[in-house]
Amino acid sequence: MSRFLEAIAALALLCAADLSVAQGAAKYPGVGRAATASEVAAWDIDVRPDFKGLPAGSGSVAKGQDVWESKCAACHGVFGESNEVFSPLVGGTTADDVKTGRVARLLDASFPGRTTLMKVATVSTLWDYINRAMPWSQPKSLTPDEVYAVTAFLLNLGGVVPDDFVLSDKTMSQAQARLPNRNGMTTAHALWPGQALGGKRVPDIKATACMSNCISEPKIASFLPDFARNAHGNLAEQNRVVGAQHGADTNRPEVKGKAAIGTPVVGAAPPVAKPVTSGADASKAALNLAGQNGCTACHGVSQKIVGPSFADIGKKHAGKVDYLVGKIRAGGSGVWGPIPMPAQTLSEADARTIATWLSAGASK
Repeated sequence: MSRFLEAIAALALLCAADLSVAQGAAKYPGVGRAATASEVAAWDIDVRPDFKGLPAGSGSVAKGQDVWESKCAACHGVFGESNEVFSPLVGGTTADDVKTGRVARLLDASFPGRTTLMKVATVSTLWDYINRAMPWSQPKSLTPDEVYAVTAFLLNLGGVVPDDFVLSDKTMSQAQARLPNRNGMTTAHALWPGQALGGKRVPDIKATACMSNCISEPKIASFLPDFARNAHGNLAEQNRVVGAQHGADTNRPEVKGKAAIGTPVVGAAPPVAKPVTSGADASKAALNLAGQNGCTACHGVSQKIVGPSFADIGKKHAGKVDYLVGKIRAGGSGVWGPIPMPAQTLSEADARTIATWLSAGASK
């Protein structure tokens, strides 16, 4: 009797598959077939911001730490802070951000980077991406419970949920209510299709074309950093004398706001302010500049943060002002380890103020 029932069930499935194929063939003659219900289910794994699509399951912060250390830490660091393989996941958020739902440092130009927890607005985004794409070497290999657990641990690293929190399809909304940038995303714009989630059909920007005093021909320009301007000889002497591109005369200083590569430079550069070189004023000026340019996010005066302390830099490169000016402005890696320091856009005068202070020992 059981074999008879199995045969009936198999026949029903075949009929349903044939019907779907027939419907697909009728809708798109000569182009493939319609997907079966099981095929659709295998691909339908996304999770929406309203948590539709979440499978049943749960995972604790403690369990997530085990999963993290065995399958995630190699790329993302023990605390999610690594930026050597991928961008940092954790950092840049505060307890106030958890309360307001808006990450203040996203508006701070001096902060050195943007971590995942600073930007993401929905917990479902974290869960969904981890579920479908992680670990890097074995995507989709984590069970739902492991995904819940590792997501809980990641949120715990960012101070979003407590140590004893258990994330599940039932408690996901609790974590969402504490996500630091949960109020940082809006759907109230014309890019969102329809109005189901708050979208609008009116464009965000109303622009009026200007049809007066139009530029007849655009001018494309570029520039060289001061420290690299004549690093490989005079560019004007290395170009052919025929043709439109002659190269800038890099033997002469650039006139700020006037000259570009391809345009002869005439006149002298504006005077550069002399940096303060000694005394308490020098230390104060250097520390202020370091703070304004984001240096203190990675360097402490006497303690290492991401990069070496200012004091250690001073000991290693005592008296090397010009060298330090170049390193500050050009960035680089390998001197203090593999973590790179990005190039800085501060002026040469400001860089020299910091470099002079560093070369003298970086005293407070």
